[in-house]
Amino acid sequence: MDELKPKKIIDVCCGAKMFWFDKNNPNVEFCDIRTLPKTEYYPNCYIEICPDTICDFTNLPFADNSFYLTVFDPPHLPDAGDGSIMALKYGCLKGDWKKMLHDGFLECLRVTKPNGTIIFKWSEIRVPLSEILPLFPIEPLFGNRCVKRGNKTHWLCFMKMEEQ
Repeated sequence: MDELKPKKIIDVCCGAKMFWFDKNNPNVEFCDIRTLPKTEYYPNCYIEICPDTICDFTNLPFADNSFYLTVFDPPHLPDAGDGSIMALKYGCLKGDWKKMLHDGFLECLRVTKPNGTIIFKWSEIRVPLSEILPLFPIEPLFGNRCVKRGNKTHWLCFMKMEEQ
């Protein structure tokens, strides 16, 4: 029997995997705290949340230094109603969400291999990126600093150095 090869990439809060070209990429461990069967939220518009691993991104069930690439696209709406389409599609920040994001980033660092990469995605529809970055213990290497033409989504790249 062939042994399963360890996956090289983890998406710690994959949701509906909306930005993935291959939503079943065998190299990715897709994680989320929730599942959702295929659900119609508008006529002929569907969402499905089916992670490989159901878990909280602040307490990942993986060994230290397991993945070369970590994707961290946490919920970014602190005020989406529980039954809203926005909460359904993107999740919702609850409680002490600043601590939750801080702890989630620390978990991303923990499971990323030394010299590995963390890609962080943040939409500043409600909370500006300038309030989020101080929650993290390291600075991004690069990313889009400004948003143009109404697109308020930032993509940032971090690297876990060997000493971290």
